[in-house]
Amino acid sequence: MRRLLLFFGVALLLMGIQGQASEMFATRARHVAARGVEQVFYVSTRGRDSWSGRLSAPNSTRTDGPFRTLARARDAVRELKLKGHSSGPVRVSVRGGLYELAGPLVFAPRDSGTEDSPITYAAYPHETPVLSGGRKIVGWKPAPDVGVPAARGHLWAAKIAAVREGQWYFRELFVNGVRRRRARLPNAGFYHVVGKIVLQTPARFTYHEGDIKAAWAKDPDVELIGLAHWAEYRLHIARVDTASHTVTLSDACQPYATSSNSRYWIENTLEALDEPGEWYLSRRSGVLYYWPKPGENLKRTVVVAPRLTTLVHFQGDPDAGNTVHDIVLRGFTMAYTDWSLSKKGYVDLQASYDIPAAVEAEGAHRCSVERCRLEHLGQYAVEFHRGSKYNQVIGCEMTDLGGGGVKLGDPKIPPSEKQATEGNIVRDNHIHNLGIVYAPAVGVWIGQSSDNTVAHNEINDTFYSGVSAGWTWGYGPSAAHGNVIEFNNIHDIGRGLLSDMGCIYTLGIQPGTVERNNICHDITRYKKGYGGWGIYTDEGSSDILIENNLVYRTEDGGFLQHYGANNTVRNNIFAFGNPGRSQVFRSINENHLSFTFEHNIVYWRDGKDGRLLGGAWDDNHYKFDDNLYYRLGGGTLRFAKWTLQQWQARGQDVHSLIANPQFRDPAHDDFTLLPSSPAFKLGFKPFKLDQVGSGIKGGG
Repeated sequence: MRRLLLFFGVALLLMGIQGQASEMFATRARHVAARGVEQVFYVSTRGRDSWSGRLSAPNSTRTDGPFRTLARARDAVRELKLKGHSSGPVRVSVRGGLYELAGPLVFAPRDSGTEDSPITYAAYPHETPVLSGGRKIVGWKPAPDVGVPAARGHLWAAKIAAVREGQWYFRELFVNGVRRRRARLPNAGFYHVVGKIVLQTPARFTYHEGDIKAAWAKDPDVELIGLAHWAEYRLHIARVDTASHTVTLSDACQPYATSSNSRYWIENTLEALDEPGEWYLSRRSGVLYYWPKPGENLKRTVVVAPRLTTLVHFQGDPDAGNTVHDIVLRGFTMAYTDWSLSKKGYVDLQASYDIPAAVEAEGAHRCSVERCRLEHLGQYAVEFHRGSKYNQVIGCEMTDLGGGGVKLGDPKIPPSEKQATEGNIVRDNHIHNLGIVYAPAVGVWIGQSSDNTVAHNEINDTFYSGVSAGWTWGYGPSAAHGNVIEFNNIHDIGRGLLSDMGCIYTLGIQPGTVERNNICHDITRYKKGYGGWGIYTDEGSSDILIENNLVYRTEDGGFLQHYGANNTVRNNIFAFGNPGRSQVFRSINENHLSFTFEHNIVYWRDGKDGRLLGGAWDDNHYKFDDNLYYRLGGGTLRFAKWTLQQWQARGQDVHSLIANPQFRDPAHDDFTLLPSSPAFKLGFKPFKLDQVGSGIKGGG
């Protein structure tokens, strides 16, 4: 029976029926009570690990009460199972308050529940427990003069013995729950490489006089952060030649870091500590310096620095078939994790895919992270990979993220079915304000992973793409297929920092992957760069269905296919792409069917050239028909280098129209079609978008 239910759930995912797939988990929960008497343990900041954990508060004589730590409660569940408790649900109810973790909370296979009776760790009703990887910084005193004229008389200092003794070093600081910036130069904007970076190992470049100081080569904590199209590098300074104004870095940059006058900045040097809200930590002396913002009194202010990089770890062994399964985390706030940097530094290739997460899961089956808030994190928020199947991330808010939101799968094709990551659900989450440390990080990343559902999420305020699916460049083997990306509200993407992005970005052959009923709007890439698209099918993206999406206000076009095969783009609205660029772009001529473009509406304002199509169209290996095109401002509309009549003579858009689609109020983002719209004559089917986005409101 259990196998039948599992098969049924997977089949529904393959069909893209995300709501019914989720019902599998809901049905399991409804039947929990029928499986036996619920066993409950309690955890409280007022508790003691020597108590029974069976009371929600200490008794009047303080001889018994709740546990103090979640680790002790987990161990109590283990003991319960060893005593023979094999049926019935188990719940760990955690009272509100701050729980500073000494290390990650690890769940092993022996901590697992069953499919009908999961083990649930949940917030006590109407209370919010906070799992923190941070520690409060105390002992603040006015700092002596540190030789920075602008900071004289403004700095406060705290001595941290663990830092001086080499036991702790942190790269983030939070004051009253607000992230503060490490000292950086310049304070606003960027320095610029003179010409191009010399792409050798290690990389080097010429700098403008005054931007780089020779002393920084002797300080291993100084970091140089540069931007390379869609990626970044964070390296140390190895050598400085002041005569030639040449700086040599600690490692190679990306092979595609070829832009002239590329941008970079410097972090973590004391002389950069020159304005309110900045801080600097001396590894050598163990002294933390901070310039308070107006109104901050460090004797009454809560200052927190992270000590952990991971808060929760589901640690299964998929190779041995020993998974951790049927565990639920519900209602927690998880906060304050750090990020790390090797002696060589870090060079991103794309999407910061190799950055870990605060909640890490490998070999996890049917585990859930529900209605949690993940904030003030140094890396990604949640990751399910290496043999993780049928897990859920539901109803969470993820914000103030050094990296991205959720990662599913691994960059390499799984060597066995046991290591395959598949069938996971990311639903009803609000993921926003991300990429603060790793700018290329994305809202949801799907690597070599299949049959996942990403639905009803709101993803906004990124520096790179919203959702990224697939991890094969070109037409080679891929384990990413059958992924469903639907009903997501993805907006304010790019924020003008990086290039080559989209609301939804795909790579490789992906049969069964569907992108439908999403809203995508306001994509702004680096002004001197390229590529702020809506729906972006990049290298080798093939066999993907793209339908019923609303895409508007993009820096470049609404749809781009770099190269791929047999994609279907139908019944979408692409509106208000940049009027000075093409609305639909195809990069490369290929000798197979590239994509079918039908029953779409393309609507844009007049511009200096007002192109509809950009890129390569000579081979005619595509199909356009039954589309409606309209350019505000009128004028003759051309299809690449052809007139409409010439385009139709090539067999394209034979039944399409150039006419006003009659949107209700497009100037105010209402793209509802009036009943008299000519789009209906072409077979366009209105799609409702009232269910798009997360149910979480007021997330910022």
